[in-house]
Amino acid sequence: MTASVDTLSHSPTTVKSVVSAAGVEAWHVESDVVPLIAVAFTFEGGSAQDPAGKPGVAQMLARLLDEGAGEYNSDAFQERLAARAIEISFNAGNDAVGGSLKTLVKHADEAFELLRLALAEPRFDQDAIERVRAQTIAGLRYQQNDPGVMATRRFFEEGFAGHPYGNPTSGTIESVEAITRDDLMAMHRALVSRSRVRIAVVGAINGDRLSLLLDRVFGDLPESGPLAPVETTVLQGRGSRVIVDLDVPQSVIRFGTNGVAWRDPGFVPAYVLNHILGGGAFTSRLFQEVREKRGLAYSVGTSLVSYRAAAMTWGYTATKNERVGEALQVISEEMERLKADGPSDAELQSAKDYLIGSYALGFDTSTKIAHTLVQIAFEGLGIDYIGRRNGLVAAVTQEDIRVAAQRTIGDGQLLTVIAGRPTDL
Repeated sequence: MTASVDTLSHSPTTVKSVVSAAGVEAWHVESDVVPLIAVAFTFEGGSAQDPAGKPGVAQMLARLLDEGAGEYNSDAFQERLAARAIEISFNAGNDAVGGSLKTLVKHADEAFELLRLALAEPRFDQDAIERVRAQTIAGLRYQQNDPGVMATRRFFEEGFAGHPYGNPTSGTIESVEAITRDDLMAMHRALVSRSRVRIAVVGAINGDRLSLLLDRVFGDLPESGPLAPVETTVLQGRGSRVIVDLDVPQSVIRFGTNGVAWRDPGFVPAYVLNHILGGGAFTSRLFQEVREKRGLAYSVGTSLVSYRAAAMTWGYTATKNERVGEALQVISEEMERLKADGPSDAELQSAKDYLIGSYALGFDTSTKIAHTLVQIAFEGLGIDYIGRRNGLVAAVTQEDIRVAAQRTIGDGQLLTVIAGRPTDL
């Protein structure tokens, strides 16, 4: 084992890089406060790698990895997890397939062995495939009557038309029906590779033992070939409004414009700006103007969305059909006002104080720390990012905010999707 230690100043954690004998690296936080071990991991390549015409393969793969592995069928595998209170889960997004493990220290050997089996020897039994397929299709049918889901799905179809990000991660009823065992096995071979994994481990385990377990789980995974290229893109359709006709009394609205990726040097100023605009739950400009002053909506907000090949500022709200136009006008006017005038010095300082003071709240469990670390590793931000992050926020100036507003709010043109029957547009 080789290890380089990086002590993070002003940080809730001390993170070490543990590299196993076989060359598997994990970011490690050792803590004996509770006898638990939490692991988070992510493999580069997600639903953007789905075969043409078959969205949903990566997500179905993630749902099947713990449905039987090695000598254990689905029932037997789940029984072994339950007998030791071991938690293993998997997920898929646009750019990655990942997962997590949580176990008591005394069951670590068995927990890591079950994780190894799930990653290296998934069974893909036909009965499990059909069960997961049926569950997925049932969920998709149910979502057809959910205005929030329908608005979000249409937003991505319009905003990333012709691009993998425009496909629904969960697939469509037709595409899920067409997924075969061969599709799942091919996706597994392509994505579950030791050369593309990022790992974080937090808990009562020392570096030497962790090194051995890393080799056991990840050391024999294959070195897969290159992924299919995903072309860099920007949000399309800005300036247009799309209506998804649903007979509901309240319209659900999704809106978006340009964004800044997490890996971009300008991300932190854009993050502070977004907090002021719509990211601060009860203090944001949009919350005050849309909900508090006018009572147009129960909730409204924005967030920065960062993908490997795209970034955007994404917003949401819902309001009565007869007040959709008014709500959209208020949102647009407030965005333009913030870009033109900027925040006050007090408003900027308040946003920075909150973002700095609340950061540690994301590190109150081993699992949260592990997931945060693996995301930072995946984005390539450096093992010291947790220690640097608050300093980056504190350093944001009014000029930084002005530049961020130009890059995100820009010309104020939004792609807007409305699921409902608005009457005042």
